[in-house]
Amino acid sequence: MNRGRSPRTTMISRCWPRTLRGRLSLVALTTAALVMVILTVVFNAIVRQHLQQQADDEPRTRAAAVAATVDTRHDPVRVLETPDDALLDTNVWIYAGTRLLEHPASAPSGGAVTRTAARLAAHGGKQCAALEADAPIRLCAEPVGATRPGARPAAVVVTAMDLGPYRASADTLLIASLALDGTVLACTYVLTRLAVGRALRPVTAMTDQATQWSAVTSEQRFGGADRPTELAGLGTSLDELLDRIRAVLRHEQQLTGELSHELRTPLARITAELDWWQARPRSTADTRATHSVIADAADSMRTICDTLLDDARATGHTAPGTTDVMSVLRRLADRPGSPGKVSLTVTGPDTLTAGVPAALLERIVGPLTDNALRYARTCVGIRASHELGWIHVEVVDDGPGVPPCFTTHLFQPGRRADPADGHGGAGLGLPLARRLARSAGGEVTYSAEYAPGAGFVVSLPAG
Repeated sequence: MNRGRSPRTTMISRCWPRTLRGRLSLVALTTAALVMVILTVVFNAIVRQHLQQQADDEPRTRAAAVAATVDTRHDPVRVLETPDDALLDTNVWIYAGTRLLEHPASAPSGGAVTRTAARLAAHGGKQCAALEADAPIRLCAEPVGATRPGARPAAVVVTAMDLGPYRASADTLLIASLALDGTVLACTYVLTRLAVGRALRPVTAMTDQATQWSAVTSEQRFGGADRPTELAGLGTSLDELLDRIRAVLRHEQQLTGELSHELRTPLARITAELDWWQARPRSTADTRATHSVIADAADSMRTICDTLLDDARATGHTAPGTTDVMSVLRRLADRPGSPGKVSLTVTGPDTLTAGVPAALLERIVGPLTDNALRYARTCVGIRASHELGWIHVEVVDDGPGVPPCFTTHLFQPGRRADPADGHGGAGLGLPLARRLARSAGGEVTYSAEYAPGAGFVVSLPAG
């Protein structure tokens, strides 16, 4: 069974404007049309009622004037002669009971108009009736002479009037009002489109700006322009969205850089082992040793990826577990690839337990150890201690140290004191260590008391 939209719905959707300006203009036109229809109907109804009242008042006034010429004091009733008889006798019927005393020459006694006048006279009261003959006619009756309750009047005057001019006036007013409605609706539609188009110009400008701007490199924003309140609120929301997009992109770039930085060491180990293995024929034991190193490096890469991705998902700080601090530090010290001229020592009690997973602790202390080995002249020391519920790990080297002017930039991603010092690195290790430590509720700080070398202190909750 076809569950699609009906043809009528499809036709309506096709006719419905696709632009906001067209829709608002159509809504304004529909509203104005509804208002104009109501006003036109009410206005023409009032006008027709007023014209009807005028059409009734005029024959009644003439009937009252003619009634003054009818003498009902004597029997039989007679009509007095006056100077204006010709004017008063036009379209006038005078009845004495059922006897017709006078009637217009243009209306024969057996005609439809005369019969209608006779019925009004027979009724004996003040009333009017309409007749649709060759032309619309309005007839009104006026009793003459004093009458007793329940008795018929001595005479009745019936006057007639052509309603053609009144109806023509009403039709003319209707046509004029319809023409006025059409003009007003056309002006309403045009003015609404112009006004809405002018009001939407800032939106068009904002759309063009959003197309041209880069969420990463551009510092331009929507909120600074002078716009109406509604568009200013929209601009503020868009600015917040752009800021969030920039933050997400920066976070992705940071994660990519950190992964590249952290994976560089195990990849170098794998490359070195393969080069060493291919340099000359090796025994079975040498091959097994190479396989073991490569497997260990691959496992280290997997751990690095898991740790950084967990932290990127904001779950690193909730990862449960504790770890033996000294075993992690000794494993770091035993990693291959350390410069042969630099000695690495690890000191501390074997009872230290940190309240973080082993992989996270390794990722925090690892970049500090790599930096120390990179810059040290003869020795690097790693010392662990416990104090008031905190585990402190100090990484100290006897290298050139950190220039005092650069200490405030140490933990900024991508910053190095001397990029041309001949040492590798992208300036991401220290920011990564601090960020991971803070995700676990700890901190990484630089200590200047170890000058002329460099010293960093990792503080983590005890397990």
